[in-house]
Amino acid sequence: MAVVPGRRLALLGGGFSTDDDGLLDDWVLAGVPAARPRVCFVPTASGDAPAYVEKFLAAFRPRDCEPSVLPLFRRELDDAALRAFLLAQDVVYVGGGNTANLLAVWRAHGVDRILREACARGTVLCGISAGANCWAEGSHTDSFGPLTRLSDGLGLLPGSVCPHYDSEPGRRSSYRSAVEAGALPAGWALEDGVGALFTDGLLTDVVTRRPCARLYRLEPGERGGVEERAVPCRVLHADRPPGSPV
Repeated sequence: MAVVPGRRLALLGGGFSTDDDGLLDDWVLAGVPAARPRVCFVPTASGDAPAYVEKFLAAFRPRDCEPSVLPLFRRELDDAALRAFLLAQDVVYVGGGNTANLLAVWRAHGVDRILREACARGTVLCGISAGANCWAEGSHTDSFGPLTRLSDGLGLLPGSVCPHYDSEPGRRSSYRSAVEAGALPAGWALEDGVGALFTDGLLTDVVTRRPCARLYRLEPGERGGVEERAVPCRVLHADRPPGSPV
């Protein structure tokens, strides 16, 4: 009987849409035991933007994997075919865009339920920006214009997530305030360039393509305020395999 790995989620502070070196995407693929991983890109948060889809295909077709795309705004699969397609994937890679819209569309099509099942069966769920936010209980988002909280994620990852912690004005202070006030639960803030892997809800690997980039754990302080702790990251190098020691 095949051993099913733990439920794995990867939060990405980069990837094919922002980086030229491909290190974070290679790191994700290196964690999949399949010889040619089946990788499905889900661009719902961008409204299935054609240019985003083409960028994914251009980045993953040359790799030793089987890339595909799941459009939902012009859906082609019935319910049974949609479930079978997603459950056959080794990696589901979710793009950035509007987190609130992403969650609403997924729920309308039942994708949220299928992804829970896929994760339980061993599919790696990952994504950047909105594609990182969606897995947690809550997230820090600009889905409604100004930066604010969204307390309506899928809850596959306990706590909250904040992307772009170092690159978008106001992110750091706004997320800190939300955690301090209890508007968002304790959680994880990603600087651009970082990748964080969670297995069964526990952090099991942290990497970065930028030596200065960090993952942070934020929790309300016992005497008020918020405690922010930087998590050590393993630096990825273009001349070393993703799993090799630094």
